[in-house]
Amino acid sequence: MAFVQNVPFFSIMISMFAGIFSSVLPAKVARRLNIISIIGIGAMSVWLLMFMVEADFGFYTYMMGHFPAPWGNEIRAGVLEALMAIVFCIVMLLSLMGGLHKLDEEVEPTKENLYYILVDLLLGSLLALIYTNDIFTAYVFVEINTLAACGLIAIRQIGRTFEAAVRYMIMSLLGSGLLLMGICMLYDMTGHLLMSNMKESIAIIMEEGTYAVPMLVTIGLIIVGLAIKSALFPFHAWLPDAYGYSTVSSAAMLSSLVSKGYIFLLVKIVYRVIGFEYIADSKVLNIIFWFAICGMIFGSMNAIWEKDIRRMIAFSSVAQIGYIYMGFGLGIEAGMIASVFHMLMHSATKSLLFISAIGLTDVSGCKRDFFEVTGAGYRNKIAGVGFTVGSLSMVGVPIFAGFVSKLLFAEAAIEGASWRMFPAIIVLSISTILNAVYFLKTVLRIYTPMPEDVEKAKGYGHISWNQQKVYTVAIVLFIALNVVLGCNSKPIIMLIEEGLRNFM
Repeated sequence: MAFVQNVPFFSIMISMFAGIFSSVLPAKVARRLNIISIIGIGAMSVWLLMFMVEADFGFYTYMMGHFPAPWGNEIRAGVLEALMAIVFCIVMLLSLMGGLHKLDEEVEPTKENLYYILVDLLLGSLLALIYTNDIFTAYVFVEINTLAACGLIAIRQIGRTFEAAVRYMIMSLLGSGLLLMGICMLYDMTGHLLMSNMKESIAIIMEEGTYAVPMLVTIGLIIVGLAIKSALFPFHAWLPDAYGYSTVSSAAMLSSLVSKGYIFLLVKIVYRVIGFEYIADSKVLNIIFWFAICGMIFGSMNAIWEKDIRRMIAFSSVAQIGYIYMGFGLGIEAGMIASVFHMLMHSATKSLLFISAIGLTDVSGCKRDFFEVTGAGYRNKIAGVGFTVGSLSMVGVPIFAGFVSKLLFAEAAIEGASWRMFPAIIVLSISTILNAVYFLKTVLRIYTPMPEDVEKAKGYGHISWNQQKVYTVAIVLFIALNVVLGCNSKPIIMLIEEGLRNFM
C-alpha cells in the first residue's frame, strides 16, 4: 500500500487531535492550528485525488488496525470521496476566513477555543461520513456532527440562537432515531455492519424474496431520517433560525456542509448498502420526489416573502435541498450525478452568499431588513460583487456553477422519460423564475443608490477592500471556485460519474 493511501485515516485523526489540542491552547494559537489543519487536510486530499486519477484506482479499502470485519473497522476511498473532501476543506477554510472579522463580536473571548474545537469536530465528522465503510461508525459520526453543529449555532448566546439550537437538536434527534432504527433492522436482517458485506447479504435477500416488507420499511426509515437531518421539506422548520442567527462562519459552514454530509451518507447507503436498482424500483422514491418538488416551490416562496436578508438566504437552502432530492427521486443515474454536482455547487455558492450578506449588513447599521441594505453594494463593493455572483449562480446564469447544475437536472429529467419528467421540468422552471425574483430583486436593491444625506443621517459608513483584506480574499476565492465549477465542469462531472460507478 502506498503511503498516500493513509490520507483518509490521517485526515480524520488530524481533525480530531486538533480539537483536543485546541482545548488547552490560547485562542489565537487554536485559530492558527485550526486553519493549518484544514489547509493540510485539503492538500493531502488533493494528493490523494491525483494519486487515484494517475494510478487509475477505482477505489481501495483501508482496514483500521489491520483487523478484518467484523472485528475491525474499514475506510473506503475513491475519486468521489477525495473530491468531496477537497471541496469541504476549501469551503470550510473560506467560511472561517470570511467570518473571522466578526468572531470577536459574536463569540465571547473565553469561548473562542470552544468554537475551534467544534469546527474541528465538524470537519472530522464530515470526513468520517465521506470515508467510512462501516454503517454504525457512520451513525456515531452523524451524532458527533449533530452535536458540533448544535454547538456552533448556540455559541453566539442570544435568545434566537438558543431557540434555534433547541429546534435543531429536537429535529436532528428525531432524524437520528429513525436512522438508528433503520440501521438496527439492517443489521438484524444481514448480520453485518460493513457496507460491502451488507450489500452482498441484501442481494441474497432480494433474490430469495424474503424480508420484502421489512426491507421497504428499513429503506423508508433511513431515507426519512437523513431527509429530516438535511432539512428536506416539510422537515425544515428549524433551518431559517439556525442559519439566520448563528455566527457568520457558522451559518456559512452549516448551510453548505452539514446537510451535504448527511446527503452524501445517503448516497453511499443507496449505492453501497441497499443497491440503487432496488431503491429505484421501490415506491419510496415517489414520496421523496414529491417532497422535493414541493420544497423547491415553498422554499422559494418563503424566500420571496422574507424581509430579513439572512433568513431569505436560509429559506433558499430549503429549495436547493429540494433540488438535490429531486435528482434522487428521478430514479436514474443521471439524476444522481446532477444531485452530487448540485451539492458541490450549493456548498460553494451558499457560503459565498452568507459571507457577502454580512458585509452588506455591516455597512447598513448591522440591520438585516431588505430596505435597510439599499445601496449597500456601493458602501462595501467586494461584498456587493460577491452577493451578485452568488445570486447569478443560484439563478442559473451561464459561466457560473448553478447553470451547469440546472442543466444537468433538466437533462436527467428528459433522459428518464418517465411520468416524473414533466413535473420535474415544470417545477425546475418555476423554481428558477422564483430564484430570479428574490435574488435579483435583492441585487437591484443593494445597487439602488441611497441619498448621501440619508446615509449620513442613518450613520452608514463605507468599507473598502483593503480594510478587510482577509474577508476580501475569501470572497474572491469563493467567486473563483464558483467560476471553476461553472466553466470547468466536465472533468468534475467525469469524476462524479466514475465515483458513483465505483460505488456499485
